[in-house]
Amino acid sequence: MKIQKSFAQEVGTLYLVPTPIGNLEDMTFRGVKTLQTVDLIASEDTRNTQKLLNHFEVKVPQKSLHEHNYNERIPELLDFLKNGRSIAQVSDAGMPSISDPGHELVVACIEEDIPVVALPGATAGMTALIASGLMPQPFHFYGFLQRKKSTQKKELADLKNQTATLIFYESPHRVKETLKNISEVLGDRNVVICRELTKLYEEYLRGTAAELIEYLSEHSLKGECCLLVSGTTEPVEEEIFEGTLKEQVDALVEEGQPAKEAIKTVAKRHGLKKQDVYKEYHEL
Repeated sequence: MKIQKSFAQEVGTLYLVPTPIGNLEDMTFRGVKTLQTVDLIASEDTRNTQKLLNHFEVKVPQKSLHEHNYNERIPELLDFLKNGRSIAQVSDAGMPSISDPGHELVVACIEEDIPVVALPGATAGMTALIASGLMPQPFHFYGFLQRKKSTQKKELADLKNQTATLIFYESPHRVKETLKNISEVLGDRNVVICRELTKLYEEYLRGTAAELIEYLSEHSLKGECCLLVSGTTEPVEEEIFEGTLKEQVDALVEEGQPAKEAIKTVAKRHGLKKQDVYKEYHEL
């Protein structure tokens, strides 16, 4: 167990600073002040962040931190923090770690008892959700689906019984094909596409999946999109499995599954760890 008192330690601190998703005026006073007062800014793309820093006259130096260099960069940043200096971590737009780099540094800091302080601010998923007209809660934020059609369909199948509003991020070039997969796997649900959030050409497209697919057959989109899909309204029948965990594994083995796979299947059925089913099966 670890306890963090965010502002009671005289050590270096990692600040997670959201940046605007389009409109620079969405930057908070606290966010700007934090960027001005830290010792270093860890940026997803230093060139992109420099535009933001120039706008707010921030002179703090940057170091890049992204998915291709975090393994070698994190030890360097940890040493910097251990020496009592502070870092602001930012992505190109929105919340760090949410479909953006940042999570690995957070975990590393927690392991080293370095305070991690998150600032509130802009995030595309929540912004689109509350104006979508779909049920705002519960919601299930998923982020980007996989590009490969078969993999994407499997992901959607796993989400089919969710009653929560589903939130995805998608490229404007792929959104039509993604909608086709959504229609095929989830059915003709209510869907909202929001693009160019907070910018001059912000636009919401609301309708059924079929209506939006028809619209996109004649219109192209620009800008990153938030894709929101209504949750299922169909009652989900809970599957009942007879027998003990061991008996269920034995039944699957008799059907031809290897014991290892059968244990995995039974564990997934009941939301258990494979190790627990393994111990039950082998009477350990």
